[in-house]
Amino acid sequence: MNLLGMLFGPIMRFCYGLSRNYGMAIVLFTIITKILLMPLSVWLQKNSIKMVKMQPEVNRIHIEHFGDSDTISDLEQKLYKKNKYNAFASLIPLAIQIVLLMGVVEVIYHPMNYILDVPQPIIEKFNEITLDRVEGIDPESSSLQLYSIQEIQNGAEEYRAVPDSAGEIEKIEAMSMKFLGFDLSWTTSLMWGKTIWVPLLAGLSSLLLSVCQNAANVLQVAQTKWNRYGMLVLSVGLSLYLGMFVPAGVALYWVASNLIAIATLYGLNWAINPKKYVDYAALNETRAQLAVLEANAKKKKRKHNDPLYIREKEDYERFFSIGNKHLVFYSESNGFYKYYAGIIEYLLKNTNIPIHYITSDANDHIFEMAKETDQIQAYFIEENKLITLMMKMDADIVVMTMPDLENFHIKRSYVRKDIEYIYISHGMGSNTMLMRKGSMDHYDTVMVTGIIQRLEVEQTEEVYGLPKKKVVDVGYPLLDDMLKNYEAYRSTHQKSADEQKMVLIAPSWQKDNIVDSCLDDLLDSLKGHGYKVVVRPHPQHVRHMPEKMEALKERFKDDPNVVIQTDFSDTNTVLEADMLITDWSDIATEYVFTTLRPVLYINTPMKIMNPEYTKIKAEPLNLIMRRETGKDLDPANIKEAHSVVQYLLDHSDEYQQKNYELREANVYNIGTAGKIGAEYLIQDVFAHVKEAEEHEKK
Repeated sequence: MNLLGMLFGPIMRFCYGLSRNYGMAIVLFTIITKILLMPLSVWLQKNSIKMVKMQPEVNRIHIEHFGDSDTISDLEQKLYKKNKYNAFASLIPLAIQIVLLMGVVEVIYHPMNYILDVPQPIIEKFNEITLDRVEGIDPESSSLQLYSIQEIQNGAEEYRAVPDSAGEIEKIEAMSMKFLGFDLSWTTSLMWGKTIWVPLLAGLSSLLLSVCQNAANVLQVAQTKWNRYGMLVLSVGLSLYLGMFVPAGVALYWVASNLIAIATLYGLNWAINPKKYVDYAALNETRAQLAVLEANAKKKKRKHNDPLYIREKEDYERFFSIGNKHLVFYSESNGFYKYYAGIIEYLLKNTNIPIHYITSDANDHIFEMAKETDQIQAYFIEENKLITLMMKMDADIVVMTMPDLENFHIKRSYVRKDIEYIYISHGMGSNTMLMRKGSMDHYDTVMVTGIIQRLEVEQTEEVYGLPKKKVVDVGYPLLDDMLKNYEAYRSTHQKSADEQKMVLIAPSWQKDNIVDSCLDDLLDSLKGHGYKVVVRPHPQHVRHMPEKMEALKERFKDDPNVVIQTDFSDTNTVLEADMLITDWSDIATEYVFTTLRPVLYINTPMKIMNPEYTKIKAEPLNLIMRRETGKDLDPANIKEAHSVVQYLLDHSDEYQQKNYELREANVYNIGTAGKIGAEYLIQDVFAHVKEAEEHEKK
């Protein structure tokens, strides 16, 4: 505080010398500091506009990855870095305001030191006299000098007895502490009466500033009503409270600062108008979408008496009550069992190895399977509790389809360092391009679907100097199930040559996908050419944009040749379609390798999770598929879609053979992938058991 007084005292002394009035000196001091800080105010205005300009994109990140805090944080930091935005810049005005306020408080409490330049020994003598004259004053009170000035100006003779004090007393007597009828040394909590106007005026100025900021400040306008009015109440309440306990001079500084801040706000908005840079329509739209998700999430928050909370707690305790666990699977939701199905079914038929299956989906059908066999132990553990469970994991083998083990919230066990973590691909595409850099670095074993995935693992280890992992050539058990279902479907659903052709549109869930960029033009191009067109949006579209999906249904409800399908329980559409239209969805690989039919790829922006994927020599299967299994089309030429579709349908037989050869060359163990994966796990379990037995003997 002394340092701040030494810094601001000369400025206040200069202002007092100009005005010869303490109140005017405080007002002049406030104006000077605001002028000196104007370059910072301009920078903050630009930084705030930059933040609000980015906010729709920030909201979209939160919408697309809702609940995945690690991914959201990662993508936000990349966005900030790309736009050269400093997220901490908004704290600078608050920090400066606190420093200025502290400096002003120090100067106002000690005017003899910083304004009148009274020698310290004389100040101490004056204060001793004041303590003797006025009852109830704390010797450590900050207001001691103000009391001394009052006593001297009231004509107390004791002060004149202090040696060499005549000139100092003259300066003190000449100092005007009055401003607009108020003595600026008064403190409301000590005097009351008309001094009650001091906190009221401080609160009123804060109210006026808050109202203006809510209406015109670029950051405040972008906040929710709750945030805006919450800050208003906090600011006004704090001003009223502080105004009660500080001298009126501090309150005067606060009032002057707030009024000048209002003028500065509107001046900056005139010079650098936020409306020229910010898309407020997009901001409001994305904010509304995010609010719906947050409201739904709030409804789902577990309470201690919630049956699911109790169930999770019981399953957590049951999991750790069982010792000597050999094999654990983890599934993010019910939809992930299909990637394990072929392996688990083989284990159930051919072994008695207990299968411990953790799922974060309370409605996972694994619980029905567990009722039918004691070989499956199923546990419901949601994501928050999962973090702790994984840290305390005690098992020989843990199998997951979740990438980024150890990189984010899900860690390897802190209890056992010898657990073998096995990654199973949930797609036949490129793991290097479609997953983050380092997504499999902390797995011990990777079960790959084909030669390209194997090369990606090996070349990644070579490029980045990583330890060697076990790479198991398993194949894709889900493809085997799809092929069985397709053959069964074909045996009962044979199309005639003149039957209406079905075109399936199945987009991805990423920025500028088909639904968001060109669906209307695509449908307009296909209508009237004899096709039955089925639009099967990504599940995330249905989840996050229900109004848009319902509007699509309403638009085509009377058109028998266009179907908007949002019920994903019906998988026959994929099997029945004569061709597929997609952008970068993995459905293309599964569709082509199951049906051997062609695909029209729309060239929306490429889906790349790892910008460094080009360091790996193996060409991603996704790019090979795009080149070999159909045709691609730019969104700008979407009106030509019907002619490209007709070409692909006319040459469907040629693609059948071509796609068959591509499948055979790129997928391991077609028809037996589940068996191969299960046999590796069986051998692995026995190896761990044998190793444990040998360790016990030693």
